[in-house]
Amino acid sequence: MANTAGNPIQSNKPIWYFIACWTVLNLLQAAVLELHGDEAYYWLYAQKPDWGYFYHPPMMAVFIKIGYTLFHNEFGARLVAVLTNSLALYLLWLIVKKYTVTPKWFILLTSCVLVFHVYGFTTTPDAPLFFFAAVFYYFYQKYAEKDSWLTAFIIGVAVACLLYSKYHGILLVGFTVLSNFKLFKRPSFYLAIVTGLICFTPHILWQAQRNFPAVNYQLFERSSDKIYNVSFTIEYLSGQLLLGGILLSWYLFYKAFRTKITDVFSRALVFNAIGTFGFFCVNTFFANVQPHYTLIGFIPLVALVMINLHRNNNHPKWLFNVAIANIVLILVLRISLVLGLPFIKKVQALQTYFGFREWAAKVHEKAGDAWMVMDDGFQNPSKYDFYNHTLKGFAYDSRYYGRTMFDIWPMEDSLQHKRVYLVLSDPLQGYKTDTITGEVGTWYGAWVEDARTYQKIAIDTKTKPVTAHPGQKVEFDLSITNPYTYDVNFTNVGYTHPVYLEGCFFTGPTDIADVQQSDAGFNSISLNPGESKLYKTAVIAPREKGTYYLMFSIRTEPFRGSKNSRLIKFTVE
Repeated sequence: MANTAGNPIQSNKPIWYFIACWTVLNLLQAAVLELHGDEAYYWLYAQKPDWGYFYHPPMMAVFIKIGYTLFHNEFGARLVAVLTNSLALYLLWLIVKKYTVTPKWFILLTSCVLVFHVYGFTTTPDAPLFFFAAVFYYFYQKYAEKDSWLTAFIIGVAVACLLYSKYHGILLVGFTVLSNFKLFKRPSFYLAIVTGLICFTPHILWQAQRNFPAVNYQLFERSSDKIYNVSFTIEYLSGQLLLGGILLSWYLFYKAFRTKITDVFSRALVFNAIGTFGFFCVNTFFANVQPHYTLIGFIPLVALVMINLHRNNNHPKWLFNVAIANIVLILVLRISLVLGLPFIKKVQALQTYFGFREWAAKVHEKAGDAWMVMDDGFQNPSKYDFYNHTLKGFAYDSRYYGRTMFDIWPMEDSLQHKRVYLVLSDPLQGYKTDTITGEVGTWYGAWVEDARTYQKIAIDTKTKPVTAHPGQKVEFDLSITNPYTYDVNFTNVGYTHPVYLEGCFFTGPTDIADVQQSDAGFNSISLNPGESKLYKTAVIAPREKGTYYLMFSIRTEPFRGSKNSRLIKFTVE
């Protein structure tokens, strides 16, 4: 009997076997591998439930919270991601099954896509994004075929869940609507809109109450002048070929984009496939785009290829052979990862899965119950917290690094004037240093007495872009605000570590051309909780002409200074 949609029992059986094997492999990998640094960071999210986080909405934290409640280990942190990934594949099968796609080619083509494997066992925002994208497509297909108030309501909830997973979900919604403007003629469509907005409102309010931190960071805390680098586009395109399956991805793109539109749903698939990959390709003209951003684009891409093959009844033997070879390569990679083979540990992108359990234990032997602080990087402090079942690992985000949730959580408050253990990749000059060695390399730890930091102090320059001559003195009226729940002062009298206000001229994200200290008047400032005070200071424009970005940063030894103001474009001409 033929394996077609007309014979559901015969056609579904191989799919169940496939998904069972897929799930077992993912569960094995989830149990054996140490947490990725990002996963450990999101585990911290789950320990601090909220309606939002700095860069991400909260769905991945919900996934981790559910699984970790059952199993307090890596397996628990990944459990929901594994199960929903399998369910997403089944929904994808139900979608393409209506186009008489056979189980054989569904299994072959989905198994060739590397990115589906990656998010089959890791819990990052892409895991729930993949699941809810499949849910959205499944119900949109039904809605395209038949108008239904219930389906519209479900779609509204699914859209909210998409956005609670990752903001990229707006692309799927946007391209789908662009593919079918007739949706606006359906009264039920407005129910979907209202439902989605109501469900997503708590996150919008969370962002608004914190002055939209992610938006502020993108627009005001980083350089806005983007110089195109062709390597960004090349890396993006090569990354897509890798994620799609190194041997077969070229064919997936070729075949998908040649698929003819025959109905409303296939039009949505085409719009989303071309739109998603095109959108991020255009973005490479402005920034370095991470390859996995296109995860939701691979769902319509693969679906279109399956539809195309079966519509034209074209299944070349070479395609079968190449698909098998591609799957074998991926399985070899995954098994090697599970076994922790030496060559795998030499791959930089995979090193994060090995050795940090031991590293965390060794650092904890030194730090004990004290706060452990690391400079620039949220991943390793998060791993320290996960493997030691503590919340005393803290990331000090300096002016050379981007903001993270460690700048928002009330963790910095708790380590003030405490004895903290500072762990760095290089020895700390002037301090007695411990050497911590292991599979993840050599690290250096030192005790810092009476720590004082000011990461949350906000400095408002109220200044637009500045143009000056080389060596010109430029004055600024700063408004310095204390957001802490306790009094703050910047005096150096009676303190172990002096504090400075510094004007830093950046030429790149981490490249500082000049650092200038303010006068001693800054050290006379004291602030009550919530209080703001004005302070006048001046900087000297760099001697060399060019475009710089000025930031005001509060630095307390032995730390490197925090991001306390927005960047000011400073042109020397």
